Amino acid sequence: MTGLHHVELWVPELAAVEAEWAWLFERVGFADGRAWPGGRTWTAGGVEIVLTESPTMHDAGHDRRRSGVNHLAFRAGTAATVDATMAGAASAGWRPLYQDRYPFAGGPQHYAGWLENASGFKVELVADDQVRNSGRPAATHCS
Repeated sequence: MTGLHHVELWVPELAAVEAEWAWLFERVGFADGRAWPGGRTWTAGGVEIVLTESPTMHDAGHDRRRSGVNHLAFRAGTAATVDATMAGAASAGWRPLYQDRYPFAGGPQHYAGWLENASGFKVELVADDQVRNSGRPAATHCS
């Protein structure tokens, strides 16, 4: 069997970011998983997302513009669901990005919203009907 097993995000202090990530994960269909001191998981479709404090993490902080992962893109429900999630994002600690081009910042056939949290992590919320219509999400060049 192939596919993504899990994604692990290292954070300097889980307690400081746990609520904002939990809010987002629950809105895109991830269920609360297991928790331990300094870590927590959410799962959906056999994929697990892990937030953890690592004792070996360097103190450089996250910068999505460096080499590595730029953002996570989630299938986020209908266009109306994406709109509702984007509307509630600020109250949950997420800052909308590319608002001047929302919801087509990724192109005219790609209905999506982008968010960034206080730590600089970026996520993309793609409307499911866009994923079905095109077969896969469009490649985006938003920084």
